[in-house]
Amino acid sequence: MQTGKASKTALRVAIRRAAHQLKDRPPVLDDPIAVRLVGPGYARDMERAMHSVARDFRAFMAVRSRYAEDQLAASVARGVAQYVVLGAGLDTFAYRNPFPSLRVFEVDFPATQAWKRSMLSDAGIALPASLTFVPLDFELQALAEGLAGAGFDAARPAFFGWLGVVPYLTREAFRATLQAIAHLPAGTALTFDYAVAPEMLTPAGRTAFDALSTRVAAAGEPFRLFFTPGELESELRLAGFQRVEQCGSEQLNELHFKERADGLKLSALGLGMLATAWV
Repeated sequence: MQTGKASKTALRVAIRRAAHQLKDRPPVLDDPIAVRLVGPGYARDMERAMHSVARDFRAFMAVRSRYAEDQLAASVARGVAQYVVLGAGLDTFAYRNPFPSLRVFEVDFPATQAWKRSMLSDAGIALPASLTFVPLDFELQALAEGLAGAGFDAARPAFFGWLGVVPYLTREAFRATLQAIAHLPAGTALTFDYAVAPEMLTPAGRTAFDALSTRVAAAGEPFRLFFTPGELESELRLAGFQRVEQCGSEQLNELHFKERADGLKLSALGLGMLATAWV
């Protein structure tokens, strides 16, 4: 994203999550806060996001958050009490957090975070006591330093969610974040999504990728980083993670879209995948 400016893609993601609440029954991700946060000021965008043409993106935005939150719940069950949302954007978990003992740290660029806090205030959404905002410009400050200043306990394991961020990073920034997380205690885990290397896509997938790439570049947030599943596994192992899980459209459809009456599911285009890695 552009330094000093709020993320345009974060708004589009939030609109699609809100549209999922209104259009798809039952929702894969139960997120009523998203509808309140987006508010009534984006009616045309909401209508567009609920159109059948937008179903695949709507489904992916919902299921990637559901997948991350399911992994988080498993970590909490194992005793993890810290959740770090990297590049939080307009993520809403902290405002519907069902775990009384879980502290949530939202890490994002200062401009995006200020914009989000304004939207929360406008929507009348209260800030929970369990939430800590961590405004962080990664060009100026390291992740570990920013978290330490916010009260994060690096001596205890944590769960990290990193959705909608990795494709926009340089490889150096990606590796630096992996290494910072991999140095934390055993039991720490990280869930994120990544863009599949274009050369692995089918012709239809490559056409869809090119169209999406053009749109995000026009918004000032171009795609930079892509992986094959094998390359990603190697990056995670080299950083120090001990176990890795990857999920593509087929597995996610089996988990969350099977036998839906409305037919909602991920397409076979396979532009993105989800991964979780454990220290």
